[in-house]
Amino acid sequence: MNLKDFLVIKRATDSLGEGELKPYLQFMLAKIKLMKQQEGTSETVAHELIELYDELMSLQERRIFWSPVPTCTHVHIVIGESFAGSMKQALRGLGFEETHKVITLKDNYAIGPLRLNSAEGRMERRNWFSNNIIGGIEEYDEFENEYNETLVKLDLIPEGAEIVVWTSSNACEQIGLRHAVHLLRSKPNAISLYNACAVCEELYNRPDAFIHYRCSGEIPSEKLREAISRLDDKKRLDSADTARLEEEWKVITEQSGTLRIWSEQAVLEVPADYYDEYLLEKLDDLKPPAGNQGFLKSARLIGEAIGYCEQYIGDAYFEYRLRELIYKGVLEIKGVPAGMRFYSIRRK
Repeated sequence: MNLKDFLVIKRATDSLGEGELKPYLQFMLAKIKLMKQQEGTSETVAHELIELYDELMSLQERRIFWSPVPTCTHVHIVIGESFAGSMKQALRGLGFEETHKVITLKDNYAIGPLRLNSAEGRMERRNWFSNNIIGGIEEYDEFENEYNETLVKLDLIPEGAEIVVWTSSNACEQIGLRHAVHLLRSKPNAISLYNACAVCEELYNRPDAFIHYRCSGEIPSEKLREAISRLDDKKRLDSADTARLEEEWKVITEQSGTLRIWSEQAVLEVPADYYDEYLLEKLDDLKPPAGNQGFLKSARLIGEAIGYCEQYIGDAYFEYRLRELIYKGVLEIKGVPAGMRFYSIRRK
C-alpha cells in the first residue's frame, strides 16, 4: 500500500464513529486471519478485502455529502444512485460540498408494491423484490435500516436550508418526488422542484444536436453543473402543490399493482405483463447468432428493449418478465437464469 492509499483510508476511517468502524475492522481482521491460515484462496480473500475498501470509500462519500451544518444553504433530494453520483460530482465541481448536501432515495418506484408508509408494507416490498428481482432486496433489516436512515437525514435538514427535489418525466422519479413531499410534510423549509432532464434539454439542445433524456441518471455531471448554477426561487412549491402531491402519493400507495408508467403527466398503474408482448416483438426482430439453434442471449434482448422503450423501467424488471415467460412455456431457455448474462432464450 502506498502513502496515498493509506491517507485515503485514514480519512475515511477518521470520519466514522467507533460504532460504525468496528464491524469493518473486525471483518478485515477475520479475513486476514483466514488468509494466514490458508482456509480460503488468496484471490477470494483479496477480492473481499477490495470490496470492503470500496464500502469504506462509499461511507466516506456519504459522510462528505451529508453532514448538516448551520451554513448548509441547499439540500438536494435525488432519486436513484446513478443520478446521486452525477449530482455529487457536479456539486464538487462547483465547490459546493459544504453548503449543498444530497439525500438519495434509492428505490425504483416504478416497480414493486409501494405501501412504504408502514413496516408491513415495507416487508411486502422487500419480499416481492426478493422473490422476483435478481439482486433485489435480500435482507429486510438492511432495507428497514436504510429507510430509517433516510428519515433521520430528512429530519436533520437545517430549517434555513432550501430543499430542492429533482425529478424527471418517468414513473420512478415522479413517484419518488411524491414520496419525498410526503416525508417532508412536517418540515418548514421552502421546497423547490426541478425537472433535471427538461432543464438540461432546454440548456443544451440545438436543432442540429438533440438529446432526449429518459431519466436524470443519464445526464453528465458537467451539464448538471450548469443546471445547478441557475437555481432560483421561481420553482418553489406552494401549499396547494404539496397537498396535491401528497394526496397523489396516498393514492399510489393504496394500489395493489407492481408496475407503473408515466403517461399524460400522471402516474398510471398497468398490469404486470404490460411489456411481455413488447419483449416478444423485440425477440422476433433480432437475429440470433448462427449455429446457436435460434437462441439469443437474454442480455441482448433486454438491451434492445431498454434502448427502444419510451419509459424508464430498468433492466431488472424486463429480466423478471423474461423469466415469467419461460415459466409460462412461451420461451425456451438454455443456461441458468441466475442473471441475464447466464442464459439464452428463444420462442418455444
